[in-house]
Amino acid sequence: MVSNKKKNDKKMVKNNETDCTSINLIGAGTTIKGEVNSSGDVRIDGTLVGPITSKGKIIVGETGVVEGEVYCQNADFFGKVDAKVEVEELLSLKSTSKLSGEISADKLSIEPGAMFTGTCTMEKDKASKQSVRPKEEQKPEQKTDKEEIKQS
Repeated sequence: MVSNKKKNDKKMVKNNETDCTSINLIGAGTTIKGEVNSSGDVRIDGTLVGPITSKGKIIVGETGVVEGEVYCQNADFFGKVDAKVEVEELLSLKSTSKLSGEISADKLSIEPGAMFTGTCTMEKDKASKQSVRPKEEQKPEQKTDKEEIKQS
């Protein structure tokens, strides 16, 4: 009888642990103003005003609106996004999406019909970008004939 109680206790502890594979939903008709942090995937069909950070995937549905900043591993945008967007891997702009802002992503997919206004930077490893880019060699200044005459 004691062993059954211990097994049940273990099950309860396991149920209380954070599930990193959870899917969070901001439903249509819902507006959230503030910061959102998630270790799982997030789907936005409502409106989010503020920054959102996810260790997983962020999906903005066709009725979804995001104003602020987006930080995640992967993202699919079907709706309207007016934000600074940083995606570690793949950002997909679907045909119904409207994105205005600044993008930083490893890979970018834009379907025909998608609208994008802003800037885009694609880098595999942002931390090593300085070491990858060679410094420009400085060329010695060359004097023109006119400058030589003025110095005489």
